[in-house]
Amino acid sequence: MTIRFGFLSTHPPTRCGLATFNSALATHLGKAGMPGGVVRVAAHGDDPAPVPGVVHTWMTTTPAGWRDSAEALNNFDIAVVQHEYGIYPGRDGGEVLSVLRRLTVPSLVVLHTVLTHPTPSQKSLLEQIVAAADAVVTITRAARDRLLLGYAVDATKISVIPHGASDYAGPPSRRNSQPHLLTWGLLGPGKGIEWALRGLALLQNLKPAPIYTVAGRTHPKVAELHGEAYRAGLHRLGAALGIAQNVRYESAYLDEAALGEIIRSADVVVLPYDSIEQVTSGVLVEAVAARIPVVATAFPHAVELLTDGPGLLVPHKNPAALATAIRRLLTKPDLVATLRERGGHAEPALRWPAVAQRYHELAATLVAADAHPVTVASA
Repeated sequence: MTIRFGFLSTHPPTRCGLATFNSALATHLGKAGMPGGVVRVAAHGDDPAPVPGVVHTWMTTTPAGWRDSAEALNNFDIAVVQHEYGIYPGRDGGEVLSVLRRLTVPSLVVLHTVLTHPTPSQKSLLEQIVAAADAVVTITRAARDRLLLGYAVDATKISVIPHGASDYAGPPSRRNSQPHLLTWGLLGPGKGIEWALRGLALLQNLKPAPIYTVAGRTHPKVAELHGEAYRAGLHRLGAALGIAQNVRYESAYLDEAALGEIIRSADVVVLPYDSIEQVTSGVLVEAVAARIPVVATAFPHAVELLTDGPGLLVPHKNPAALATAIRRLLTKPDLVATLRERGGHAEPALRWPAVAQRYHELAATLVAADAHPVTVASA
C-alpha cells in the first residue's frame, strides 16, 4: 500500500531534536511511497521561508492557526503528529488537540515526552490527545509503561517504535593521538557537561590524557533567554579545573557528513544528563547505532538501551563515577570489544529504514481501517 503522509512538527531550518527527527522520518517514509508534505510549526524568531517538502507553515503567533494546519493535513492519507509540550500554541501546547479533532484523516501521534509528575493540565491534555488520536507511538518501553501507569489511556492504541539512527558506523577517517571523549547536541542547563568536565579532571593521570569534545550550539530557547551564559560557565569551570587545554568546543552547526566524522572519531560518547525523566534521546540512539561505547547517567532511555547493552550507566551528578566508567573503557579493550558487539546486535533495528518501515506498517493498518480515506493507491 502506498500512502501519502502529512506531518505536523517543527522542521528544518528550525534546529531542535524534534525537527531533526521529523525530517528524517519524513525523508525515509517518502522513499517508500508517494511524496508527503510537512506542516511546519514555527515560533517567533524562526526563519519563516518555505523549504522543500513544507506545504504549510503554522506560525505559533497566528490566532487560530490550527484551522489551516488541519486543513492542510486533510489533503493527505494520514497525519503524523509529533508531540512535545511547548511546541504548539495554547496552554501546555494545547492547540494541537484542536488540530487532531478537526482532522478527517487518520492520525498517528508520536509522544516524545511522557512525564512522571505532570501538572493536572498536562495530564488532562495528554489523555485527550491519546483519545483523539487513532494510534500513538512511544519511542521507548519506559515511556509506554509510564503512560499506561500514570494516565487514563486506551492501551490498544499504543505502539513502541524506537528512535531512528543514521548510518554513522565505520572506521574513523583520522586516528587520534589521545583518547577522544564526545558529547554532542544542543547545549543548555541540564546537559550535565559540568559533571563531565569534573570527571575529566580526574582522568588527567592517564597517559595520554583524554581530549573531550563538546559539539553543538546553545539551544535557541536557552540562547534567547540567557544568551551564552551556560557555555561561558563551562569555559570558566574548565579553566578552574586546569583542563581547558583538553576540552574542545565545536559551536558550529554540524551537517550530517561533519557529524558522522566526529562521531566515528570518538572512543567514548559521554551523556551526563541531569534529567531523570528523559525517555527519548536521539544522541544516545545514534551513538549505539554507530557502535561507540557510551557512558550515560541513568535517565530512562539510557537504562532501557544500555542495561546489559552497549554502554555503562552511572549515577546522576557524580563526576567520580563518570571518571571511573570512562577509565574502564579507555583501559580495558576487551570490555570495549564486548560493548561494540552489543551495539552491532542493536544496530539493524535502529536504522532509519527499519524504523520507517514500522511506521509505514502501522499507518497502513489505520488507512485500511478508515472508512473514508482520501487516497489509497496500490503499490
